[in-house]
Amino acid sequence: MQQHLSGKVVLITGAARGIGEHTARLAAARGAKVVLVGLEPERLTALAAELDAVSFACDVTDQAGLAAAVEGAVAAHGRIDAVVANAGVASRGTVATGDVEALVRTVEVNLIGVMRTAAAVMPHLIAARGYLLIVASAASFAALPGMAPYCASKAGVEHFGNALRLEVAHHGVRVGTAHPSWIDTDLVRDAQDDMPTFRETLRKLPPPLGSTTSVERCAEAFVAAVERRRRKVFVPRSVAAVYWLRTFVNSRLSERMIERQARTSVPAMEEQVRSLRRGFGAHTATGLPATAEPPGPGFIADRYTR
Repeated sequence: MQQHLSGKVVLITGAARGIGEHTARLAAARGAKVVLVGLEPERLTALAAELDAVSFACDVTDQAGLAAAVEGAVAAHGRIDAVVANAGVASRGTVATGDVEALVRTVEVNLIGVMRTAAAVMPHLIAARGYLLIVASAASFAALPGMAPYCASKAGVEHFGNALRLEVAHHGVRVGTAHPSWIDTDLVRDAQDDMPTFRETLRKLPPPLGSTTSVERCAEAFVAAVERRRRKVFVPRSVAAVYWLRTFVNSRLSERMIERQARTSVPAMEEQVRSLRRGFGAHTATGLPATAEPPGPGFIADRYTR
């Protein structure tokens, strides 16, 4: 097998499972020296042993923890050539009924975590004239009810990447943003299991917004982006059409079409979230102190990386 990333040091956040894990596997198979960062030490350690990689348990909202992980990566390999800022979460519920701490935490991890990651790695990417791939989403430019904090965070991630790209171009650093639609990961499966209305909504959406892509295919797109230092990545590629048609996607006409369904789907979803008594999906890595008895519906007892 041709190893396109041979000798390159690639740091990946949210690497314990899902997109991050599969991206790490494929990057390692193509010769990269992979650095795994995430919130699940046991999974990270096992994956690191399998891939002959190094791993660091780290919360992307903790600047000191990120700095330690980056320093550890440089100590192990001497440099960082590329970074995939992939860690992300998705809260449950609407702004009216969901737990506000879960909503806020989504923005903290998805957007602030990306900012902190970029700041931690940038001196090393400048030294290596490297590449940063920031994982945004199709939700950067297509909104659905029940996803307000997720959509807000991913829209912010896209524009953060757009501005950062201009800031570091003169250093020879390239910045790309990735925009996957629904990927077959724990994050998406948990949402479908927790909220049957979410599953039904996806079924009614036109492709690519209503279709699910395999995590392996997503990882292939991400690794290709790292190899070719791409500016934009769409998974599947048809998401590019949504990107170019974003004015229509966010038009009043489009809103009216969604509003008709939302009259019944949103109340049903809110009731389903109330019964969960947690703010995130079931496949989680504990990041906050556990509480024996949640204080109310949608309480955030934990969080997870993508």
